Amino acid sequence: MSEGTVLIESRFQGPPTSGNGGYVCGRLAAFLDGAVAVRLREPPPLEVPLSVQRTDDGAALTYEGRTIAAARPVVLPLEPPASPTAEQAAQASRSYRGFESHWFPSCFVCGPEREPGDGLRIFPGAAAGSDMVACRWTPHATLGDSAGRVRPEFLWAALDCPGGFAFEAPAEGVILLGELAVALDGDVAVGEPCVVVGWETERDGRKHHTGTAIYDASGACRGVGRAIWLEAARPPT
Repeated sequence: MSEGTVLIESRFQGPPTSGNGGYVCGRLAAFLDGAVAVRLREPPPLEVPLSVQRTDDGAALTYEGRTIAAARPVVLPLEPPASPTAEQAAQASRSYRGFESHWFPSCFVCGPEREPGDGLRIFPGAAAGSDMVACRWTPHATLGDSAGRVRPEFLWAALDCPGGFAFEAPAEGVILLGELAVALDGDVAVGEPCVVVGWETERDGRKHHTGTAIYDASGACRGVGRAIWLEAARPPT
């Protein structure tokens, strides 16, 4: 049964020709309740209507008969670490490796080529004295709903890319998001100074498992993410 359609605007790209994984996962997750895991099966195309179909275990995003992503409800018992201070997160961001070299510099979330108010400009760098990466993030007004709360798909996006910088970059090729599971807890206001962190939890050859978390201005955790990242030989075309 069709539940509707989703269109991924070019603004929300990850690689230049496909949608940012976290944002796309968040758009599909909106059709389910609670914590959700979304597996990406193909690069999400931009500027075309994608169909949302109910499935036996959740929902699927399809295009021309192909499944682009599949979502299912999950339990996410991920314990986030203590939040760095705002000052520690700001210091960590200065070492963001994407400033020197970036596979997708126009990525909506972590691309340094994106201007304030256009991209999220989340730049996670190594946090001193820990195995985490961290950065500060102040959500722009364009990310909010009518009540001034950051829309859930943008929190999903913010919980995506930091995980991809929580481990050493491969010597060749790129890393791509394979699956993202997120549990949100409470609201984040536009203009609210936040801290976002990422850490690696497990590595299996070319597959990396990571955790991410976002904290509001009070230090309360407002969302956690668990991701699977895959080393790939080349970016998608």
